[in-house]
Amino acid sequence: MVNQQIDHIVRSASVAAHHPNAIQILADELGQDFAHVFLYVSPSADFDNVVHLAQSAFKTDRIVACTTAGEIMSGYTEDQIVAVGLPNAHFSTKTILINDVTSVNATDLIGDMIRARTELTDANPTFSHEVAFLIVDGLSLFEDQLVSKISSGLGPVPLFGGSAGDGTRFEKTFVSFNGTSHQNAAVLTFIRSDCVIETFSLDHLSASSEKMVVTRADPARRIVHEINAEPAAREYARILGKDPNQLSEFTFASNPLVVRVGGRHHVRAIQQVTKDNDLVFFSAIDEGLVLTLADAEDMETHLEREFSKIADQGSLDCMLICDCILRRLEAAQGQKTIALSNIMAKNRAIGFNTYGEQFGAMHVNQTMTGVAIYRPENKV
Repeated sequence: MVNQQIDHIVRSASVAAHHPNAIQILADELGQDFAHVFLYVSPSADFDNVVHLAQSAFKTDRIVACTTAGEIMSGYTEDQIVAVGLPNAHFSTKTILINDVTSVNATDLIGDMIRARTELTDANPTFSHEVAFLIVDGLSLFEDQLVSKISSGLGPVPLFGGSAGDGTRFEKTFVSFNGTSHQNAAVLTFIRSDCVIETFSLDHLSASSEKMVVTRADPARRIVHEINAEPAAREYARILGKDPNQLSEFTFASNPLVVRVGGRHHVRAIQQVTKDNDLVFFSAIDEGLVLTLADAEDMETHLEREFSKIADQGSLDCMLICDCILRRLEAAQGQKTIALSNIMAKNRAIGFNTYGEQFGAMHVNQTMTGVAIYRPENKV
């Protein structure tokens, strides 16, 4: 069991997912009097039981949970339940459960968002900093559409988030609000605080000169059948100089593809290859899309530099992060897991590995999105 409480505003703890008293241990370590509790739950745990027990163990009516593709507490870990508590003294929250992301009424959702923001502001006039945190089913295939609808109701509020995971199995993912498990759902939490809070999105990738075109696809299922008029997996492997039969999640993590949107390059990450030589992607894909093979900066150098910039802005209490599973796989393949874990631990980055990340109006891949929380007496 790991806890991080000394002189920190945001409280956090983790425990082995299969411990018989896991939730009570987390509640004892975190203490009580929280505006909100987040639980990042290993897919090896009994998710329904975890969220049910959490309702009585934590003395708050706002508990949000999700399954993960890995947990982050003092660096990369696994088979854990990580708990994060936002204390009432510094935070206030409003949460919206989106029951079915495939049939969202945008007008109703925006109305709910505006009411939540207004109520939160009126109830906490001295809490001048705000952020929105979105957790969504990572197998719903609707993150892109959902984030687009949500962005219309955010106003000036920055948004970050992550897609719930299932390790590397890609079979079933869950989100929960106040003890009830949901699939094809999302949980949107508005947070106000007297702490300075700053969102960020990081990736270590840039576009190379190697381009390819999606020539046949099934956008609804995020499946690419053909690239450059050839079977997608075979053509991708040819461009990499690899055997198509040896493509794996490690190949995809180390050889990501990017698209140019709004003057910037964004990753379109590959999830898996099918028996028909199709490529399944983590985010939106369509015919005619130009994909570019990405070049990668050293992950350790990049993360150390970017986290140093964030830490230099004030008295950093912690970071809440959503880190793509492909970053974790790439780190493992490049023997960077320990180095990245040390950097995250040094900066008290707490969170989970995802099947995709949300930032502003975008659903992205192979990034780390998050929020840096600074002590209130320090201004950014």
